Formats: sequence, C-alpha cells, structure tokens
Amino acid sequence: MSTQIGNTYLITGGSGFVGSHLADALLARGDSVVVVDNLSTGRLGNLRPHPRLRFVQGSVLDELVVDELVHQCDVVVHLAAAVGVKLIVDQPLRSLTTNIRGSEIVIEAAHRYRRKILVTSTSEIYGKNSSGPLRENSDRILGSPAVVRWAYSTAKAVDEILANAYHKERGLPTIIVRLFNTVGPRQSPAYGMVIPRLVRQALNGIPLTVFGDGTQTRCFVHVADAVDALLRLLDDEAAIGQTFNVGSADEISMLELAKLIIERVGSTSGIDLIPYNEAYEQGFEDMTRRVPDTTKLWELTGWTPRRDLDAMLTEIISEAREDLTVSTR
Repeated sequence: MSTQIGNTYLITGGSGFVGSHLADALLARGDSVVVVDNLSTGRLGNLRPHPRLRFVQGSVLDELVVDELVHQCDVVVHLAAAVGVKLIVDQPLRSLTTNIRGSEIVIEAAHRYRRKILVTSTSEIYGKNSSGPLRENSDRILGSPAVVRWAYSTAKAVDEILANAYHKERGLPTIIVRLFNTVGPRQSPAYGMVIPRLVRQALNGIPLTVFGDGTQTRCFVHVADAVDALLRLLDDEAAIGQTFNVGSADEISMLELAKLIIERVGSTSGIDLIPYNEAYEQGFEDMTRRVPDTTKLWELTGWTPRRDLDAMLTEIISEAREDLTVSTR
C-alpha cells in the first residue's frame, strides 16, 4: 500500500531558475517531484536534496525518456525552453528545436497518458505590442521572421497553439501561463537577464550596460510570487483550457533601474548606453513597454504579487555578494 501524499509532478527544465523554486514549493506542501533537465542552462545545485525529489539528466528531445517520465507522473509542468534574449540570438537553431520539437514531444506524451499539463509561455508572445497593460487576447505585433527575436516569439506561439489544439480536439487538460520578467535567487546573469547582470556589474565596479536609450520600461515579478500563481492555477480545475499572464504591473525604465541598482549597491559604476546593433545584431528590435494585465488570474484565483522591486533587489544583491565572495576565495 502506497504511503505517498499528494501528486507526483514532472517538471521539465526543473533545475532551472523557475523550475527549482517550483520544485521547492511542491515538496514543501507534500507532493513528489521528478525533474528532467539536460543542465544546458539549469544547475544541479539549484535543487535541494529531498526524499520525494528525483532528478533525471535528459532532454525533452528524447522521446523515450519523456514518455517514461510522463507515464510515471500525475501532472506535467513544461518549463524546459531556451530562454534569455542573448541565448536566443546567439543560438537560434538550438532555441527553435528545443522550443518547438521539445514541446511537441512533451505535449504528445501528456496526451498519451491523459496527464494535466501546464505549459509555460512568455511575454515575448506579444512581440512589439507596446500598448498596455496587455491582456491575454491582445494582438501580437511581430517584425520580420529574419529577426531572431520574432522567430523565438513564433516558436512559443506554436507551443501555445499546439496545447490549445490538443485541448480542443483531444480533450487534453492544458493550462498556458505567460511569464513576464521574473527575477529572484538562482537567476543566472549569463543569458541576458537584466537585473542579475546589472547587479554584478555594479558590484564589480564596472559600467552598467543599458541597451538602446534606456527609456524602455519593464515590470519585474519575484519568482516566489510567480510560483504561487502556478500552484494556484494547477490546483484550480477552472484554469484548464485557458491562458494566463503572470507578472507585476509596476513599471520602471532600464535607465532608472540601473541608477537604482548603483545606489543600492553603493557602487561607483557609471552607465554605458549601448546601441542595440552593438549589443546583439543588426536589425535587433525591442519594445518600449511591456506591462501585463493580470486581471484574469486575479479574478480566478485571487493572486496578486506580494513582493516589490525594493525587496527583490535586496535579495538579489545579497545573493550576488555571496557568490562573488565565494568565487574570490
């Protein structure tokens, strides 16, 4: 007779930034977790050892591994993806393969074994739509397919369309979540993530690099708040077949963010404004605003973000200081 409490969740990409925090939260409430990750951007050190946690090093492109793991679990959370503007621009083919074929394999396996699946998408879905706040049914405004950024946006849209088609035509219980700028502990600066990168530049006393003219605004949500949203949606049957934005509506310009980080760190760093075509590639495009409307999520679950940018920066700066201390020993 089984003594297991709760469900067993399969988290693809579960040793990454968001996935590892989700694993912690599920384990803390009594569920079991299986993580599959190829460790291309995730880190094994992000996962804390736990008797109800199992780690499998493998790729979502490996159909046999995915089939076996989905069969063993009750619910699938599909987080594995190529993420971060820098990685997507530097390795477009790998990003496309992971984001389209990987998702296809995971969704097909979920359908095969009739497992509920939450597919994480991205605010990049909205493309250049800088009106705001953006609702789940807002228009996608994209540039040329030759621009890698819009190829990524299209790949994630294919994931959403695939999940929706399986739900409508095959009855697969799917939930789609569009994550806006999510920050917090364990987020690597290596893939173009703006706050970890700026914080480390400030701590090292080197100029903070802000792309474009710095007037573009973004909204940041703490990873613990994002995970709270994911859990509420996973636990609510009414979320099935729907798409939800997850993010904060507090806007800050990139220039103001850089100034705030310099102040909070107590750094002597200056700020360098770098044209997009120097930072990425010729023809790179960005959006002036990206603000989510999370009314739909709030109406269904009562979710609102609880941590403000000040609290997030305190935590991120503290972690970065510790990392630098360890690396210089």
